[in-house]
Amino acid sequence: MTTHPTPPPECPAHSAGPLVSGQYRLHGPEAEADPMGLYERLRAEYGPVAPVLVSGDLPAWLVLGHRENLDVARTPSRFARDPRGWRDMLEGRVPADTPLGPMVSWVPVCNFTDGPAHERLRSAVVESLERFDKRGIRRYVTRFANQLVDVIAGDGHADLVTSFSDQLPMLVMTQLVGAPDEHGPRLVNAARDMLQGTETALQSDRYVTETLEQLVRERKVDPARDLATWLLEHPAELTDTEVLMHLRVVLIAAYETTANLIANTLRTVLTDQRFRASLSGGHMTLPDAIEQVLWNDPPINAVIGRWATQDTVLGGRQVKAGDMLLLGLAAANADPRIRPETETSFRGNRSHLAFSSGPHECPGQDIGRAIADTGIEVLLDRLPDVQLAVAEEELRWRGTLMSRHLLSLPVRFTPRAARPAPGVQPAQSAESPEAGWSADSAGAGRSADRAAVHVPAPPAAPPLTAAVPAPRRAAPATRGRLSTWWHRLLGRR
Repeated sequence: MTTHPTPPPECPAHSAGPLVSGQYRLHGPEAEADPMGLYERLRAEYGPVAPVLVSGDLPAWLVLGHRENLDVARTPSRFARDPRGWRDMLEGRVPADTPLGPMVSWVPVCNFTDGPAHERLRSAVVESLERFDKRGIRRYVTRFANQLVDVIAGDGHADLVTSFSDQLPMLVMTQLVGAPDEHGPRLVNAARDMLQGTETALQSDRYVTETLEQLVRERKVDPARDLATWLLEHPAELTDTEVLMHLRVVLIAAYETTANLIANTLRTVLTDQRFRASLSGGHMTLPDAIEQVLWNDPPINAVIGRWATQDTVLGGRQVKAGDMLLLGLAAANADPRIRPETETSFRGNRSHLAFSSGPHECPGQDIGRAIADTGIEVLLDRLPDVQLAVAEEELRWRGTLMSRHLLSLPVRFTPRAARPAPGVQPAQSAESPEAGWSADSAGAGRSADRAAVHVPAPPAAPPLTAAVPAPRRAAPATRGRLSTWWHRLLGRR
């Protein structure tokens, strides 16, 4: 289990205090500074299910046990996903401007429904996502990852959060949903702004919504091979509003979780000697490493929510009808009943709850894995001697109820020239994430590979003025390649 430094005595975290009327707050600086430490205190005091307070000091149950999380996630008859049954909301105790708004305000999406309505909406999402060719997605990730590395390769130093992990998922997902290339960098900034809850978060929210509304209008007239078109054409006959809402959910959820997964994996790679040794010795592949990170440091700590449909007992606690429950995904992964030794390797074991479980398990998790492991492979292959540029203790996170986002990951490496430009003009049309990359369209894929595109610089950096070439084809992550990279990182020859 990852440990985090305790805030210094003068830090405001100590003045807030986590306890109110004997219950622990899941919000505020202290809880957000060390969520895993708080989860373990709650587990020691209450067992697998603990009473807690969320924003506005509203009561909820945090489910800490692995078995209990599965029980809640897999039995919607007892624990519904529809927030309209929340007793505190029905009785007027939830303020209209609650920060929980996006997570407790019902909209017509599959993750807020159960039963036949959920089956109808989820089938449209799952079956549309399954239409993407997996090898094609990896080629697309390779293209954008190489472009992002080109921006920093000559500098010899970079922040891998702002210049890589925060950029790559949205650049890829923008293309998968069907939005034009130029929306990618703006959507990256807008999504980050929304999730941080800044003063401009509402403006960013409007930008995301308006961009997707425009996309839906365009795809009704001009269909393409992308998620927006496939949702519109699906036999489930989604309304325009339902298509818009699901595009939004897929885009934002994929961004936050995948950005965190990439950052958490890179941090582990650069700071954990045993992790390095396993990869260096060929005992662990990069996909194996990502699964281990999903156990130890999942991209989402807790999920709001479920609402009890009846009085029931969970983990020895009396839960009342209408009570809110939070799935404690990170706490469940560290449950000592299934994992008595937290340092034990879980290679090949996907029973972690990083993507939840049951009928609402994340439908796009394999796409997230593909973006993470392919993107990281490109980065490590291009910058084989990358090392952390600061002490591990200097790394800082932004905490929220749901996750901890690494703020920066400063690294240094030997400066390298960007890949030579192929001497062609920038591409004017978007690639098809399905047809252009499929095995029976290899010619079209190779043609697209040779096209150059304009790539925006990371936030706060001057914009690029020259075209950046499309990447070479990604090679498989072999033991020899990974072993070579790790020997260089460790100073071996």
